[in-house]
Amino acid sequence: MEKMISQTTKGIKVTVKTDYEGSFFKSKKVCYTFSYHITIENNTANYVQVKGRLWEIYDALNSVKVVHGEGVVGEQPIIEPGASYTYSSGCVLNSPLGAMRGCYEVMNMSNEGYFRAEIPSFKLSAPFVLN
Repeated sequence: MEKMISQTTKGIKVTVKTDYEGSFFKSKKVCYTFSYHITIENNTANYVQVKGRLWEIYDALNSVKVVHGEGVVGEQPIIEPGASYTYSSGCVLNSPLGAMRGCYEVMNMSNEGYFRAEIPSFKLSAPFVLN
């Protein structure tokens, strides 16, 4: 079942939708796949650029995995005032339950100042584990 959650930081609204995609076997273990679809809305008066990301990925059976990198899905999108940028990605967990949260490193292009736009914490759960 698709769920949606949003959070706004300094005029940058991040909306996340998630989906359970299924499972597969790897090295005799079941792995669970999830997709997430993110829209980054620029509700400021300035052009902004997403320069980097930081993710914390929580798996119910493992510790936290931290992922840090440039841009999103190989891009560093520039988002004009009132516009948005949408992309999709995914993750694989070792359990049917988990969560993700993080932030984007955003540059205000008018003054080259940087700030963090929070990505709201969202759950990843296979539908068969919920009542």
